[in-house]
Amino acid sequence: MKKILLFTTILMIAACGGVKKTQEALNTGNYVTAMDKAIKNLAENKTKKGNQEYITLLEEAFAKNAEREEQEIAFLQNDGNPANLETIYNKYVQLKRIQERIKPLLPLRINDQGRNARFHFENYDNDILNTKDQLSEHLYENAIGLLKSAEYKSDFRAAYDDLKYLQEINPGYKETVSKMDEAYNKGLEFVRVEIGNLTEQIIPERLERELLDFNAFGIDNFWLQYHTNPLANVKYDYAMNLDFMEINVSPERVNETQIIKEKQIADGWEYLLDRDGNAVKDSLGNKIKVDKMRTVTCKFFQFTQTKSAQIGAKVRFTDLKSGQEINAYPLSSQFVFEHIFANYQGDKRALENDLLVYLNAREVPFPSNEQMVYDAGEDLKARLKGIIAKYQFD
Repeated sequence: MKKILLFTTILMIAACGGVKKTQEALNTGNYVTAMDKAIKNLAENKTKKGNQEYITLLEEAFAKNAEREEQEIAFLQNDGNPANLETIYNKYVQLKRIQERIKPLLPLRINDQGRNARFHFENYDNDILNTKDQLSEHLYENAIGLLKSAEYKSDFRAAYDDLKYLQEINPGYKETVSKMDEAYNKGLEFVRVEIGNLTEQIIPERLERELLDFNAFGIDNFWLQYHTNPLANVKYDYAMNLDFMEINVSPERVNETQIIKEKQIADGWEYLLDRDGNAVKDSLGNKIKVDKMRTVTCKFFQFTQTKSAQIGAKVRFTDLKSGQEINAYPLSSQFVFEHIFANYQGDKRALENDLLVYLNAREVPFPSNEQMVYDAGEDLKARLKGIIAKYQFD
């Protein structure tokens, strides 16, 4: 019974908290937030006694929001500035959307007042369509004007944004799609990518191929294209050069370490004797047996094969219009090959388990220099991707 009362109390507190937050939103002029909270609760159960307050709050918030929005729309219309059309259009759409969310809840009965909640619904369809036509014409003409007068790529991008929004609210309006393509192509920035080798080592073809595979990098930049195979008909805005400054591969080394291990082990059994040399018996009269211990020794020979490769590189970004280098970042990576194997002399029972595992291993061929450089390049690829993903030319 106590658990039921506690659960009921928690539910009541939660419900009161929801009503209080809705009331606060209403009191501070956040009418849409107040309506969202009220609609959510009423949609779950509009006849619930605890949701009665949400009905009156929704009624009040709806009326105040509609009055304020319509006043703002009238003000913006009187201003006569075409730049206000998008705001006006969005306000009309929002007013209609709110009405459409409330309609399925009707009727909403206010029990203590003995009436249904009152909502004065307007038909905004003509207002939406008329404003959309005006906004479409404004967006289209503004974009066309930008395409004609553009001096910078940012102008083409602004035109594209207007046309994209136009396509969303009024698909197929005039030549929107073709003009979007034009704005996009003219707003693109192109980067020429080259790899330079300033070392005396050969860069593995596979590594070079993967460093130039920008698709695998997953770079998502709508207005930027990297070309690893420059096209003759493209005017490039920037150059990205990845220069290998040094490639070092160490000699192949095998280091030997010798360890001597001793351990006492059980080797058979014997009877437990007392001081007089007599066998000790348990409570049942049986002679007690104990392990016969002896010390074993083992020489453990550990061999460690090692080889390492280091790469030092630099990525440079150049503005091809001015010919100036605009940024440079050092890159470095390393790969270490290590393999351990071992053998022994003596009794291997003296060895711990962590040493025994190496007895099953055998000497292996060292990786080639080319493979070492490629493996070192794995980290280089990750670092290069991080730089490119974050880099902004503008």
